[in-house]
Amino acid sequence: MSLSSFLYILRRAGALCLLGAALGLSAAPAGAAERTVDPKAAPNDFLEAVANNMLDAVKADPQALQGDAGHIADLVRRYALPYVDMDKTTRLAAGRYWRQASDAQKTALVQAFTGTLIRTYSGAFTRVTSGTTISLLPFRGDPQADDAVVRTTISQPNSPAIGVDYRLERTDAGWKVYDLNVEGIWLIQNYRNQFASEINKGGIDGLISALNAKK
Repeated sequence: MSLSSFLYILRRAGALCLLGAALGLSAAPAGAAERTVDPKAAPNDFLEAVANNMLDAVKADPQALQGDAGHIADLVRRYALPYVDMDKTTRLAAGRYWRQASDAQKTALVQAFTGTLIRTYSGAFTRVTSGTTISLLPFRGDPQADDAVVRTTISQPNSPAIGVDYRLERTDAGWKVYDLNVEGIWLIQNYRNQFASEINKGGIDGLISALNAKK
């Protein structure tokens, strides 16, 4: 699958939150109290709280429901980004090239990739409606392990359901999301191909510039 096709599926799925904050059941009604997020809870419980807080915030915000991408990006930064390990996501997407980058380049690359993903998922949120639902599938892994995959199905009115999986790592601070699978395609793997192409053309700085140029 091409990167453009992968991003199209992300948007069509309304993949409700950067790299996995979309996991959970249908959101509570607008105005519901914000849930306490416990990163050290079971994987499903942790992500359910994050997802419902994010989805509630979007549904309760008139500007977000009207598709204001900048406003949605602010909500993503507040409700989703604290629970995503963008350092690890970027490092894995860069692959062997990560070791070639200076500390300053690594910092700039993480920032640029974070901006790219926030813009992508903010676009996905413009498709959220009152009929958007997310079904949590039975957990198959070991909740005591240091790495976990949680499976979900996202449904939108008049659209086929989309299978979305989330990969989490247990850190000292608790669970962090670092990868996303849409219909069998992992986000990191798709971006790894694009990263390699840009680095071969213009080096690490060329990749950073290319990511920052995608506004």
